[in-house]
Amino acid sequence: MKILQSNELGEEIRSYWTERAKGYSEYNQQEMADARRIMWKRKLLSLLEEKFPDRKPSEIRILDAGTGPGFFAILLAESGYQVTAVDATEEMLKEAKRNAGELSGGIVWKTEDVQKLHVDNDSFDAVVTRNVTWNLPDPEAAYREWYRVLKKGGVLYNFDADWYGHLFDKEKRSGYEQDRRQVEEKEFEDYYEGTDIERMENIARQVPLSRLERPQWDVEAMEEAGFCNVFCDEEVWKEVWTEEEIVNNSSSPVFLLYGEKM
Repeated sequence: MKILQSNELGEEIRSYWTERAKGYSEYNQQEMADARRIMWKRKLLSLLEEKFPDRKPSEIRILDAGTGPGFFAILLAESGYQVTAVDATEEMLKEAKRNAGELSGGIVWKTEDVQKLHVDNDSFDAVVTRNVTWNLPDPEAAYREWYRVLKKGGVLYNFDADWYGHLFDKEKRSGYEQDRRQVEEKEFEDYYEGTDIERMENIARQVPLSRLERPQWDVEAMEEAGFCNVFCDEEVWKEVWTEEEIVNNSSSPVFLLYGEKM
């Protein structure tokens, strides 16, 4: 394993996702075309409507942090929310704009590092993010930035999972291997095939969150960043995952981290 310095690690992460942008976009297009679109949209809108019951979507500004090929940004924009979508990878933003189609002109797209945003304080009513935090060299900085750019009374919805804890934990490794066997037995698509597993695992071994207990670490980091009313929904996967996703990832279920800026 090649050990990377912090600046080299950030560049390697951007390079990896630049090269994977097209393939990841194709995966997002599949999500948009099947039941996952409905499941995720229902969950997002229910969270926002519960938080902002007396406000119209057009009055609510949302930051999609690490938008990738634009999945969340598209779902929110088509529901009438004001969306700013940022990603560190220009190729991902190109894919996101293509995926958004006619909606693209109504979304603000920015090439940004979510750990160091060029955004004013108190700018957004909500920050949403999915499958981003695990992949960051400095997740604590990201939590501080997301807190900073939220308005008072704003909220963070962070969907993530302990994707690579199996690289450091024998029990988690056993679960990961069982997932791969179940996928083969059920003849489902294996989501790990077609990716550069060796390169991704080299990155995952060097970012901090693969070694830490999640989501417990995240709850503490959010509180240290200033968030109030922090909690984690560890069963949200039941609302947003299809059977195929559950079989692929049963040992690393997606969770939802929630926190408010008071």
